[in-house]
Amino acid sequence: MLVAGPAEAGGVLKPVATNLNGPRGVATYGHKVIYGVTDGSVYATDGHKTWKLGQVPGGFPPAVDTNRWGTTYALTSAGGEPGQPIPPGGASLFRLRPGKSPVVVANIAKYQAKDPDPYNLADPPTESNPFGVAALKDGTVLVADAAGNDLLRVWPNGKIKTVARLKPRVVKVPAGLGPDAPPAGTKMPSEAVATSVTVGSDGYWYVGELRGFPATKGTSQIWRIKPGSVNAVCDPVKPWKGNCKRYADGYTSIVDLAGGPHGKLAVVQLARDSWLKFEMGGSPIGSLIVQDKWGHRKELARGKLNLPGGVAYNRWGQLFVSSPVFGPGAVYRVK
Repeated sequence: MLVAGPAEAGGVLKPVATNLNGPRGVATYGHKVIYGVTDGSVYATDGHKTWKLGQVPGGFPPAVDTNRWGTTYALTSAGGEPGQPIPPGGASLFRLRPGKSPVVVANIAKYQAKDPDPYNLADPPTESNPFGVAALKDGTVLVADAAGNDLLRVWPNGKIKTVARLKPRVVKVPAGLGPDAPPAGTKMPSEAVATSVTVGSDGYWYVGELRGFPATKGTSQIWRIKPGSVNAVCDPVKPWKGNCKRYADGYTSIVDLAGGPHGKLAVVQLARDSWLKFEMGGSPIGSLIVQDKWGHRKELARGKLNLPGGVAYNRWGQLFVSSPVFGPGAVYRVK
């Protein structure tokens, strides 16, 4: 099923793994596809057989990535409602070892408790909700924290440094948010919500935003960060200054990114009308968009993905996506 071959782009979804409870994180290693599900289990499949790599604390499916040596990392979120205590094993980065218990590499929440978000608008500035992960060639791991609005770099010994902080953006309140929301058209600051990170074919680090309340459509940005950066600032007012520069704009509710061949970047939008509109009873239809280095965008499998959560390229340029993040779902190869 997962034979090597030229990359194909279109709208056909070919199931790779089915009957999954809330698949989200997706990664690849050679001919294998790795994915995480709601109970915290992480599996690998080669298209013929499937095996379990390990299990981390569940409740929400982990983000996963596999490095060049075949080591898989699983990232747990904060779990539960914002502001509630993080459950044991939550907000942590794990290294998986087949047949053995997962090893905690770093407690992300513990680090964030001493590294408050200076641009925080709501909830405690020390809040943490790790959401995106990317394993680097040098053995370190990048973590995008959706509550901390930042990108972190984690070393194998658990050391953590803040790579970049994403500043809020002033947006216009969309219509249809109900009587408790500010009037439509009102300008207000909105948090970045860093949900996703990947490494591009150029070696740069890319971070995607969800966009906090009021979750205005078309205001999610993708940032391009110089490798090795520490305490860079991603500023929508000065988007081309410093080590973090805006790479793309106009997306909605980004939840994952994947760097592909020849400068391609795959972008997953949870819901095309925004996560907030979905939570208010709107459409669950999300999007998978491939953007090239010239800025051209093409949507794949249009209208076929409900609440997609994860995306990954393999070494041959084949593309994989998971959907939906809640309830019965699957991982697909996009042809």
